[in-house]
Amino acid sequence: MKNAARVHAALFVVALIYAANYSISKDVMPRYMGPFGLVLLRIVGAALFFGVLSRLVAPQDRIVGRADQWRAVACGVLGIGLNQLLFFSGLNLTSPINASLIQTIAPVVTVLASVVLLGERLTVPRLLGIALAGVGAASIILSRGPVAAGGQDGLLGNLLILLNATAFGIYLVLVMPLMRKYHPFTVLARIFLVGAVLAVPAGWQQVQQPDYASFPPSIWAAIAYMVICLTIMAYLLNNWALKYASPSLLGAYIYLQPALAVGIAVAVGKDTLTLTKGLQALLIFGGVFLVSRKPRQPAPAVVPLEPVQD
Repeated sequence: MKNAARVHAALFVVALIYAANYSISKDVMPRYMGPFGLVLLRIVGAALFFGVLSRLVAPQDRIVGRADQWRAVACGVLGIGLNQLLFFSGLNLTSPINASLIQTIAPVVTVLASVVLLGERLTVPRLLGIALAGVGAASIILSRGPVAAGGQDGLLGNLLILLNATAFGIYLVLVMPLMRKYHPFTVLARIFLVGAVLAVPAGWQQVQQPDYASFPPSIWAAIAYMVICLTIMAYLLNNWALKYASPSLLGAYIYLQPALAVGIAVAVGKDTLTLTKGLQALLIFGGVFLVSRKPRQPAPAVVPLEPVQD
């Protein structure tokens, strides 16, 4: 029971960290730094942190075997490199509420990946949930709110967030066996190192462009938040929870992220909640709810009792 409470607490803190980021990131991008520059700072900072920590905490732990090595590379590419490059590029172009709602598609992708990779059953309710969530996501992606009014940027931003959610959903399925077999710091050090291979060439130019001396303290605080809280703390807590939580529980907590993100964005004046967005959210939440429900196990066959012989 105590461990279950810790898992729920960890997942709640992760949801709060991610939710606040939707509004905090908009203060930095694109005025002070481009999205790829922020991704470079985040991933390189986390790669150094987890690389040192893994040598201190689990110096003898190593990822071994060709299958696990390739799995770690795939997790680094999907869960770190592409995930963060797509997310910040999309958030730079769309609104905090749109981004947070589209990201809730991740559990749908996780279930589909589990069906393909782990052989889970795809039931009628799950198919209905996929359809509902897809309609909700498509309506957001194709809508033209205030952020998208200038042209195709909003549409492109929404599509990038959808691709980000897809990469993260597949990552959750791929990383679970590694987290249960190796120390979490060992896995995080490896996948962030792989992610850095993508982030450095992608963000090198953008990280050199800003005039860092002109950054006000609030922007430095926002960057520190994204490197320390959003990257290091969130990945640490999320991947620790993976050792004890099911993918469906992780998916359930994704419901909380847009609710928190909407509240924060509206409170600080970064976005507005409309009736249309509320209906789109209901479609996605309903779809994710149906998808996240585990299929019922077939009832065991009843074996008739043999008559008692006197």
